Amino acid sequence: MSVMGSYDWSNFKQRIPIRASREEIYRALATLTGLQRWFLRVAEFSKSDGLLRGADSPVEVGDTYRWLWYGYPNSVEERGKVLEAVNNDHVRFTFAGGCNVRMSIIEENGTLIVELIQDNIPLDEDSRVSLHLECSTGWTFYLANLKSMLEGGIDLRNKDEAIRGVLNA
Repeated sequence: MSVMGSYDWSNFKQRIPIRASREEIYRALATLTGLQRWFLRVAEFSKSDGLLRGADSPVEVGDTYRWLWYGYPNSVEERGKVLEAVNNDHVRFTFAGGCNVRMSIIEENGTLIVELIQDNIPLDEDSRVSLHLECSTGWTFYLANLKSMLEGGIDLRNKDEAIRGVLNA
């Protein structure tokens, strides 16, 4: 069987060790303030009653979100729903056309690792490119930026919308 035939295009996993406390990592993954520090230009979370969640209030199951990125106009947005939120452990949410993303904090050999799994990726050719290859590349950069921000405070994102086609936007 060829490599292409045996490869599982329905999901991918990215992992990165981060020298920060479990609580600090979870805040970065589960709050508006945290996500805007390393990942998003704008993060909005609405509670099930329709009210906006506070900037430092961790997300909860059933929250919906609206996200915008640096390097892209406001017309490029992501909307979805929080599926799981377990304090200081993991968050899981819908993402990119029916996919799911789970971001977990795992301890291995005394080191905390953020593990990201994106699954439920459709198997058509367009999804293999846009939802598997391109998302995997994007998450690789953003997880490296999470590490950079939590360990050293250097934001690696391109914040200039006029500069396109770069890894960090």
